[in-house]
Amino acid sequence: MEIRKAKKTDIPDILNLLSQVLEVHAVIRPDLFVSGTRKYTEAELESILENEKKPIFVAEDGGRIIGYCFCQLQSVMDSNNLRDSSSLFIDDFCVDEKSRHQHIGQLLNDYVVQYAREIGCYDITLNVWEGNDSARAFYERMGYTPRKTVMEKIL
Repeated sequence: MEIRKAKKTDIPDILNLLSQVLEVHAVIRPDLFVSGTRKYTEAELESILENEKKPIFVAEDGGRIIGYCFCQLQSVMDSNNLRDSSSLFIDDFCVDEKSRHQHIGQLLNDYVVQYAREIGCYDITLNVWEGNDSARAFYERMGYTPRKTVMEKIL
């Protein structure tokens, strides 16, 4: 297995994985997520792949993409109340449902952590939907801790 930056030829496999993630979210929050859709279209993925501030890393095994990590480089500079810093935001993370529990997620996460260190990031941030207990447990095993909580009141 190899972990590397995504290429255009990876898009069909990435689209499949995006569908898997969407269905998890649609089960947890059917009031927000529409089953049978994806977070990104093929055209949007092509655009993201061209954006150096939004790297996508993939886990490839036997010519098949079995995991991905969508990242976004973020920075705070010249703020009145925050220190200057660079952060790597994990926008989306997935391991193919048929390939889970084989430490692929850990390897992909380790690769992303190393990448963030190499480019001088202060931290890595991400969001986890309430109810996605397996994702939350995974991130906690990887050493992530809560930074803030977003709350809602449905009207």
